[in-house]
Order: sequence, then C-alpha cells, then structure tokens
Amino acid sequence: MPSVGDMAPDFTLTAQDKSSVTLSEMRGGRVILAFYPAAFTGVCTNEMCTFSEGMAGLDSSGVRVLGISVDAPFSNAAFAEANEISFPLLSDVHREAIDAYGVALGDFVIPGYTVAQRSVFVVESDGTIGYVWVADNPGMEPDYEAVMAHCASP
Repeated sequence: MPSVGDMAPDFTLTAQDKSSVTLSEMRGGRVILAFYPAAFTGVCTNEMCTFSEGMAGLDSSGVRVLGISVDAPFSNAAFAEANEISFPLLSDVHREAIDAYGVALGDFVIPGYTVAQRSVFVVESDGTIGYVWVADNPGMEPDYEAVMAHCASP
C-alpha cells in the first residue's frame, strides 16, 4: 500500500460514460481517489453522495474526485445517474488499481468475491500521495472534513 510521500501508482480505467481516465494525465491538480466496495449499497451511496456534494467547495481549488470500484461501467452509470454523482466512477473489473493501492478486500458478501476496501487517497499535484485513509471494515466512512481540509490547504 502506498504511503504519504510515495508516488501514486498510475492507472487507466473506464468511467461510467465509457471514457478512459488515466491518473497521470491529471497531474498539476490534486485528485481524491475514493475506493468503494459496491454501487447501490447504503454506505457507498452515502460516501459517493457526500463527496459529490462536497465538490462545490473544492471546484475553485482544482481538486477532482474519482470513485473507484470493481463494478462494471453500466452499474456505475446507473449508480451515478440515480444519485446525481458529479464525478467519474471508474470500473476496476480487473482489480489492477485496488491491487496497486493495496486495498483489495476478499470474500466480500460471498466467498471468492474481491472488491475495493473503502479507502481514500489524495494524490498531490506532483503525483505523490499526500493523504491516506483506509477503513477497518466496509461499514466505516471516511472523515470527510479531514479529507476536505487537506485538499483546501496549499
């Protein structure tokens, strides 16, 4: 798992609109990576909606949010539309990003099913990790105020 100060592992994933999103192409601005276990579950819905609502305060500072799960683009599209999520939800069906970030959570609900462990990484404008939070269990939510405060600071 990358730590504060490490270079953020790069990835290219498919968003809910089927566009490709590459992390390294976002250098120059901060990026919040919000890994979540599954679309349409209560805690994940609250988390993605809270980040979506919080974007209004971060837009002026150039911070972007990317939600990342193992859900298919079609599921993420329906999830984003149903909840008016304003940022890309990326599909990591091959588990490349969750493995690179060390947040693979196995046996989620059913044996052998691996999802993203709920976690937040803030990638700084130079591509390094500036903030890390990883849930002890999937029912926990991040400290949104701490994430937003980190992103609001220079």
